[in-house]
Amino acid sequence: MKWSLVFCLWAMSSAAGAVITRADVDDARYRVDPGVVPALADLPGEGHGVLIAPRWVLTAAHAAPMMMDGMETDVSIGGVARRVSRVVVHPGYRKVPEALIKEVLASGDFARLYASLGSSDDIALIELASPVSGVTPMPLYRGDEEAGKTAELFGKGATGHGDHGQDPASAHRTVLRHAFNVIEGADARYVWYRFDAPPAGLPLEGITGGGDSGGPLVVGTAASAQLVGLGSWSRYPKDHPFWKGLTPDRPFVGGLYGVVVYAVRVSRYAPWIDSVMASPEEAHEETPK
Repeated sequence: MKWSLVFCLWAMSSAAGAVITRADVDDARYRVDPGVVPALADLPGEGHGVLIAPRWVLTAAHAAPMMMDGMETDVSIGGVARRVSRVVVHPGYRKVPEALIKEVLASGDFARLYASLGSSDDIALIELASPVSGVTPMPLYRGDEEAGKTAELFGKGATGHGDHGQDPASAHRTVLRHAFNVIEGADARYVWYRFDAPPAGLPLEGITGGGDSGGPLVVGTAASAQLVGLGSWSRYPKDHPFWKGLTPDRPFVGGLYGVVVYAVRVSRYAPWIDSVMASPEEAHEETPK
C-alpha cells in the first residue's frame, strides 16, 4: 500500500506548526501583537525558538538553523536579525531512520514511527554571536507538576480550525496567534495536550499546526511566564475517527479535533541546558558553523 508522504512527515513533526483554532470562535480573538511574547525567536523560513538567556535561544532540534543544507544562519528576535554562532544539539536527538519511514509508507502502521519520535531528545540550543539587549529572556519552568496546568501556546505558522483541520493553502509564516490548552500528562521527554471539540475545551482552545516547531508552551501570567514546553510532534490516537477513513490515496488532513500534541518537556532538560550554557564551546556536540 502506498501511503501519503505528507502524512508521514506530518506525524514526524506536525508542530513544525502554527495555531489551529476552534471552529466556533472568530480567528481575530486568537491574534495577538508580537510584543506579548518578546522572547519569541523566528527561525529561518519557519519554526520558532525562545530566548532564555541574552545569548541563548532554545528550540526543537529538528527545527534548529543549520540542521539542513542551505538554511540561513540568522534568527529574528523582536524583528531584528541575530547572527548564529553555533547550534548545540542534544546528544540523544535521533532523526527518524529513512528505513523506518519507508516501512511506514509501505504498511500504513504508524506505531513504530510514534515510538521513535517519543524516544528522541528533540531539543537544541542556539548560541548567538552577540547578546540580545532590550529583551527579557523567558525563564524555564523547573518543577515537575506540569500535568493539569493550563498553558498558553504561540505560533506564526499555518492555521485552520478543528472541524476541517489545517488549511492546506495556509502559509507557514503568517501572523502571531496564541491559544490555550490543558496539559494532560508528561513523561521523561514530553508533555502533551489534546484538542478538545466544543462544547468541551477552553474558550480559546487550540493547538500548534504546521510551521512552528520549537514554538513556546508557557505557564503563568505575563509577569510570571515560564517556558514549560517546545512544539515537537503530534499524533491521532488509535480510536480517532480519522483512522477509519484513511486510505492510501486520501489527502491527509492534520489538526482535527482529538489530535494529541507533544511538546518537549523543558523541566527534564534544565540540567543539560544549564551545563551547555556554562561550558566552553568545544565541550558539546554541535552543528557545523
